[in-house]
Amino acid sequence: MEKKLQFYLKNLVHNGGSDLHLKSGSIIRLRVSGDLLKLGDKKISHEELDGIAQAILTKEQYEQLTTTKELDCTYVLDENNRFRVNFFYQLDGLSAVMRIIPVKILTLEELKLPAVISELSEMHRGLILVTGVTGSGKSTTLAAMLNHINSTMKKHIITVEDPVEFVHPDKESLVSQRGVGQDTLSFANALKGALREDPDIILVGEMRDLETIEIALHAANTGHLVFSTLHTLDAKETINRIIGMFPQEEQNRIRITLASVLSGVICQRLVKTIDGKRAAALEIMIQTPRIVDLIAQNRDSELLDTIEEGSEIYGSQSFDQALISLYRDKKISDEVVFEHATNPSDMKLKLDDVHANEKVNNNEDNTSLDIFDLKELE
Repeated sequence: MEKKLQFYLKNLVHNGGSDLHLKSGSIIRLRVSGDLLKLGDKKISHEELDGIAQAILTKEQYEQLTTTKELDCTYVLDENNRFRVNFFYQLDGLSAVMRIIPVKILTLEELKLPAVISELSEMHRGLILVTGVTGSGKSTTLAAMLNHINSTMKKHIITVEDPVEFVHPDKESLVSQRGVGQDTLSFANALKGALREDPDIILVGEMRDLETIEIALHAANTGHLVFSTLHTLDAKETINRIIGMFPQEEQNRIRITLASVLSGVICQRLVKTIDGKRAAALEIMIQTPRIVDLIAQNRDSELLDTIEEGSEIYGSQSFDQALISLYRDKKISDEVVFEHATNPSDMKLKLDDVHANEKVNNNEDNTSLDIFDLKELE
């Protein structure tokens, strides 16, 4: 059965896909450039998928799957391809989703991320959150940021992940990677331990519960640089999600703490490009005195305007500003811009300004050429 799985995964790699979807009683599907495409017309049965699970899982993992009805793990296809695997039960039986984890960690430059991302990576303390929906590239961005630290600074980096995705070899830094379930019982346990392990940087794979968030905030407040992820759409929702997880009587205290330690929020969305691929549109909020005041005073509705106003000075940007930048670079179409715009009506005005400036620039270029041509004739 494992050979069948390897055949499916090789097809995924060959087609440049990101995820393999296996569902009992359904046709196998691959996610390619954001779309879920069928791989032939053969359906996979519950028995076949259960056989695949038994073939690639240890006895303990399989027992855990049948008991808890879900399981996260990793699978190594070959030296160039690793996969994050999630098995789960649904109405028709067993299902699995396998996401490719590139062995090569791309640099910030190769990902063409804004320069301010590098500056955030070089901070000495605070909390940096990378957010977005599943499949928006959060893990890739975080891996690039850790790789930048690992390649340029002498630090002790501790990661706590479920499961471990990108593997970071020791370079200038010492990297200790722990998988939940394999190397530690929980995020909270690993975080408590990490504070006694002389870390400079701590990566928490995901802020899943109240205890994990509380310890992460404490770590950031005591002089560590903490990275983590959340499934939120923008900076405002990220702040509200964290504060909203605490009891009402604790929320003012958490708001003040969060305002002081939140160094940056990077929110990602993948958008379709003109050439059929995908590009990351990033909202980036950088901690400034005004941002600190807005969060502390519960004036979250003013965050977006402040983010946009700080673009030239601090390198922050809203999603709309990111979309305009991609549009100016002729990477995305008008339709994609409006599809992902925070406010489509405002975006129309911004695009009109872009078109007007392009027209002026074209006219200026033509005038210069005419003058040059006339001089040549003389």
